[in-house]
Amino acid sequence: MIPKGNTTESFRDSISTVNKDGKRNWIFPTKPKGDYTKKRTILAIFYYALFFGLPFIFVNGNPLFLFNIPEGKFIIFGYLFWPEDFLIFGLIMLAGIVFIALFTNAFGRIFCGWICPQPVFLEFMFRKVDYWILGSAGKQRYLHNKKWDKEKRRKYALRYFIYFILSFIIANTFLSYIIGIDELYKIITGNFIDHYLGFIGILIFTIVFFSVFAFLREQVCTNICPYGRLQGVLLDENSIVVAYDYVRGEPRGKFTKKADSGLGDCIDCYQCVDVCPTGIDIRNGTQLECINCTACIDACDDIMIKVGRPTGLIRYDSENNIAHGKKFRITSKMYAYSAVLLILTSLIIAMLITRKDVGGQLLRTSGMVYQKRGDDSLSNMYNVKLTNKTNKEYNVSLRLIDKEGEIIMIDKQIINLKPESQNTASLFIVLPKSELTAANTKIKVEAIADEKVINTFKATFAGPIVRN
Repeated sequence: MIPKGNTTESFRDSISTVNKDGKRNWIFPTKPKGDYTKKRTILAIFYYALFFGLPFIFVNGNPLFLFNIPEGKFIIFGYLFWPEDFLIFGLIMLAGIVFIALFTNAFGRIFCGWICPQPVFLEFMFRKVDYWILGSAGKQRYLHNKKWDKEKRRKYALRYFIYFILSFIIANTFLSYIIGIDELYKIITGNFIDHYLGFIGILIFTIVFFSVFAFLREQVCTNICPYGRLQGVLLDENSIVVAYDYVRGEPRGKFTKKADSGLGDCIDCYQCVDVCPTGIDIRNGTQLECINCTACIDACDDIMIKVGRPTGLIRYDSENNIAHGKKFRITSKMYAYSAVLLILTSLIIAMLITRKDVGGQLLRTSGMVYQKRGDDSLSNMYNVKLTNKTNKEYNVSLRLIDKEGEIIMIDKQIINLKPESQNTASLFIVLPKSELTAANTKIKVEAIADEKVINTFKATFAGPIVRN
């Protein structure tokens, strides 16, 4: 969509963060103010409370969230998941992708401006430091272009020092979601030699976050994140996005009180451009750099009030409504996304309901063939791996079902499972030859604890080829 009055699409040939010489064009947005900014500020405060507070919340002795990738241990809402639950995670990730597609198709890139950690931390934490230490957008631009002197060194040193402290705090919080707040406390308070890997991890995360917020900044949204480029596929003329009403605003011109001037409501003040954190002109239409942060809406509404014209020249709206007056409606694409999302959600819920507290697998030892046991029996060697997904301790025994035979444990009769732990054991399964029905006979083994069956494992028993 190209607004009326635009005779060229040259703005699409370049991005706002790179100048004609191919060098970085630093963005210094004017500090926004208005109703949407107030709402985003409240949401950001709530977001910070969640981000910094969730690692301290425990449910049944477990942290509310933990994503321990090195150990393959994941906790979501206090429930423990292990790699064997990967199918559930895969479905959750797929459902998340479908939800993003549905949400974007309906409401554009609103996630980026309101929820994504990058803009939330940049706009409501690190840019606040800039306004406090360096001053307004104009002063920041002047200081940036100014030669290094005592004032610039002092202000930038203080700015980067605060940036580093904030990045250090964020890095520690982020790490607590991976290893847990208790383990993080041990690293911070313990001996450096004993926890040097942890200290290195904290330092790496700190440097990464510092680099992102001090130097990459909006480049993450415009060049690195692939989500912006997906808009071209996911958006259509019915999507609700931050949009400029070119029907009402064009042709642009300087403010005049003459009723018959023939001009639209846009007075070409460039306030919408000045406040944009990615440096775009929203009047050029929907662009991949737009993160739907609504700063341009607040800036434009403020100007419209001052010149005595209706607000909403820039607003949340669809192309269909702006151009043709067609209100938002649910499209067939949205119905399709919703149907897929409903199916995936149902599968996830079903798998969670049927999920066992003790998981595991029983596998025949690789490289081993069957062994003779007396004149009429054969044995196979197996390895069993059990995973306790609860805070309860189990003493597990194994029992063969559906077949006449026995289980001979090699190193332990009872498999002890500590809370949230894994344990393995080796065993022989002995079957009479009369029980063999094929070269690989199917068998079932029950895991029993507290006189209850807590899981059932399927395996195959190798033997000689059975001829009828």
